[in-house]
Amino acid sequence: MAADDSTQQQQRHYYLLSELQTLVKGLPSSFQQRLSYNTLSDLALALIDGTVYEIVQGLLDIQHLTEKNLYNQRQKLHSLKQDLARKHKDALQSCKSHNLVLLETNQHAELEVLEVRVQQEQKMMDKKIVAEMDQKVIDQQNTLEKAGVPGFYVTTNPQELTVQMNLLELILKLQQKETQLGMF
Repeated sequence: MAADDSTQQQQRHYYLLSELQTLVKGLPSSFQQRLSYNTLSDLALALIDGTVYEIVQGLLDIQHLTEKNLYNQRQKLHSLKQDLARKHKDALQSCKSHNLVLLETNQHAELEVLEVRVQQEQKMMDKKIVAEMDQKVIDQQNTLEKAGVPGFYVTTNPQELTVQMNLLELILKLQQKETQLGMF
């Protein structure tokens, strides 16, 4: 029975390795060179039981939720302008003609103050978004490294990040293929 399991695992390893080698051919040649046979073989071993697929899917779900949350926060900031425009429109409609110039002057000043505030808050929010997404990348790298996925470790090196993104793309494509074939 153990020999059967071993043979099955070996066959699965060869299958995954072969699929990875095929998928790598779709990457730019500069990245193909960075993904050695040993790296692909180690990746195939890590993928055998499907746990890495589940981890990657969980990380993707967390990332999508984070992105959606950050987008919604950003949109709330922009809705301040729309709310003010509605308030101004309502005030203009109920304004007596002799107060119109004063109201328009006040509204213009109020809009300028809001625009400055929104611009400042937007800058701070954008910095927060970048910092939060950078932290997500580090969390993902940590998780995948701890799961034993080859090629993953904490780095901010753009070339290494691109290699890791390519590895993730390979994993996701392979997962998708296996799902379509009913293997997972």
